[in-house]
Amino acid sequence: MILAMREINTDLAKNGRIAVDKFIASETGHYDAILMDIRMPEMDGLEATSVIRSLDRPDARTVPIIALTANAFDEDVQRSLQAGMNAHLSKPLDNNALFTTLESLI
Repeated sequence: MILAMREINTDLAKNGRIAVDKFIASETGHYDAILMDIRMPEMDGLEATSVIRSLDRPDARTVPIIALTANAFDEDVQRSLQAGMNAHLSKPLDNNALFTTLESLI
């Protein structure tokens, strides 16, 4: 709903496996950014990000992936970045931080 207020189209995945499958099924360049929850069933956000980054397509390495998580410790941020994410935002989410991060990466 926060993104819809700025007329940003979204695509929802209930878990990391679905997020990966949606990315694979999309045309190259379809996604401007991915907001990735770290804790998800079936495949967590760290693994999903690693899988996306390893895909053999040009946008897999360049699409901004932003972690959204309640885990806010420095080690959590480092794990997100090591998995290939571009940024790490903690919950509860600050709307201004979200939009500033998106604007800086897109």
